Amino acid sequence: MDAVTNENSAVSSDDVSQGEVSPEVVAAPPAVHDLFVQAEAGIAAAADAVAAGQCIVLPTDTVYGIGADAFSSDAVQKLLDAKHRGRDMPPPVLVAEPSMLRALTSEVPQDAAALAKAFWPGALTLILKAQKTLHLKVGETDGTVAVRVPDHDGARALLRRTGPLAVSSANLSGQDAATTCDEARAALGDSVAVYLDGGTVGGQGASTIVDFSRSDRGRVLRAGALSFEDLVAVATRLEPLPEPATPDSSQLAAPVEPEQLEAPDASQLAAPVEPEQLEAPDTMEAIETPEVSADDDHGEHSDARATE
Repeated sequence: MDAVTNENSAVSSDDVSQGEVSPEVVAAPPAVHDLFVQAEAGIAAAADAVAAGQCIVLPTDTVYGIGADAFSSDAVQKLLDAKHRGRDMPPPVLVAEPSMLRALTSEVPQDAAALAKAFWPGALTLILKAQKTLHLKVGETDGTVAVRVPDHDGARALLRRTGPLAVSSANLSGQDAATTCDEARAALGDSVAVYLDGGTVGGQGASTIVDFSRSDRGRVLRAGALSFEDLVAVATRLEPLPEPATPDSSQLAAPVEPEQLEAPDASQLAAPVEPEQLEAPDTMEAIETPEVSADDDHGEHSDARATE
């Protein structure tokens, strides 16, 4: 048996077998491949990492994404752990070709098909009812799947090798999305096996999300690179993103002019209290202490499903 070594010491197999020391297992640092220089090698390395159940980072047409095998619960859990995100916020699934949509979904309404034809590849995410015979492991989806075809040659070349990938923005949950490989590496570090560097990406914003899982009309869930006007030109029945509520002007109080303010009647003012008139409570029992629930400072809330 060969010696097990690291940078600072050499440990023999005899030492290990006698229980004197334990071998130190050092994880390999992430590999970084420049797609402008070594595209084929980088895509091959990323595909191998996905097959091994690891996470990878890839450029897309919107932002950098962290990806994992969409059919592996363990791999998707690594993705969610890397982002500090729960399974109640499942990532969308990226595919290489628009034709993959029908393979992943149980039904595709006419307007959804029209939007896919018009805007894929591109910054459009469609949420549909998932194909029941497939076993996607992207999280708590309530029987739905969010699908997108990115408009990026490197990303699509990788997807042709790997098949569908669960992909979320390459950042810690709640932080800004990465538009460079360096930003993604700074956020995710060693939680990713392979980084594909495609230069600076994005500039058009996140993808627009349209939900067809509850209605054939479709409903915009998130505004993004595609405007509602772009979408409704193709799918005329589409429901827009609800406008934030604004107060009714008739319910607003009229402004009060200074001359309308009246000074209080001096006879109605309470007489000043002298310090000696103040009485302290006889016992500490007279002082009431409000009850505070243990959950007041650490209450949890449930986030609605969202994609980044």
